[in-house]
Amino acid sequence: MFHPSVRHSGGMSEEQRDSTPAEPPSEVSVLDVPSRHRYEISLDGVRAGLTRYLDRGDQRVFVHTEIDDDFAGRGLGSELISGALRRTRAAGMRITAVCPFVTRYLDNHHEFDDIRDPVTPDVLAAVRSE
Repeated sequence: MFHPSVRHSGGMSEEQRDSTPAEPPSEVSVLDVPSRHRYEISLDGVRAGLTRYLDRGDQRVFVHTEIDDDFAGRGLGSELISGALRRTRAAGMRITAVCPFVTRYLDNHHEFDDIRDPVTPDVLAAVRSE
């Protein structure tokens, strides 16, 4: 029976646990690349994905996000968007999400509601003309 105050070892003896090699932690970094109008996420120095943006005055419009297939299913998309939105806030900018992934992220993370702007016809026209 499982008891919350008991540490479970998954059936391994203490000797087996001590000899099982630990996987080294992965290094994740999110970097703004303004010359390419995007944020990139890297895992152990290898680019894993990106989110593109368009700056309109004090507004950053997120237009597209992608994570390479080799890195899918690791939560890197959310980590990328979290880092990009925090950096956008720190830069004193507002956020508009045309990208469906960023829209879903914002719908579930209300800490950015105070700097979130709606998608307007002007925003869509700017994105189309890019």
